[in-house]
Amino acid sequence: MNTVRLSLASLALLGIASSTHAASTAELTVTGLITPMACTPVFSAGGLVDFGKISQQDLNQARPTMLPLKTMALTVSCNSAGRYALRMRDNRDGTAYVNSEIYYGFGLDGSGGKIGVYSLKFDPKQTVADALPVIYGTESTTNAVAWRTSNSNPIDMGSRSLLGFTEVNGSSAGPTAIQNLTSTFILEAVINAKQNLDLSQEVVMDGSATLEVVYL
Repeated sequence: MNTVRLSLASLALLGIASSTHAASTAELTVTGLITPMACTPVFSAGGLVDFGKISQQDLNQARPTMLPLKTMALTVSCNSAGRYALRMRDNRDGTAYVNSEIYYGFGLDGSGGKIGVYSLKFDPKQTVADALPVIYGTESTTNAVAWRTSNSNPIDMGSRSLLGFTEVNGSSAGPTAIQNLTSTFILEAVINAKQNLDLSQEVVMDGSATLEVVYL
């Protein structure tokens, strides 16, 4: 149907070509907004999570092996209160054996096998922002066009979603203006099944991701 409509439109234009002239120029408009707001996110321990050496005999042969949970603190400090959200980018994109925006990869083994995945979970109950009495989480999968109703449930940090914070429960208005925020994230790591890995030599778990502050 789309092709037919385009063809008919072309014929209609040809029919009036003798009486009108196509414009010889095209206009481009580029917009944006430079904000004086600036925020700095900082993970505890310099953002390093080290599981140490893991023996291959401790890995499950035919199913993934979950490692002990880790916690890490995140602080976001801004020069003034403003609305913002967080998003994570996987620097090892394509190495997670689970196809989901909340899982990030550990890189590849010597034979190109996918080593494992990890995820970060935000818990509003472990979050403090400015002098606000309580914080709720909200999320947008539409690049801040619409926001999920805020609540106190934990939220997995996504690579294609925005994570925001508000002091209003049950709101779909998006994040509140915040200057200083401190939260504890839970990191969950899983190693691929032993049968899927090349363990003839040491395998380096090489997870790397970048946390981005998105100004709203």
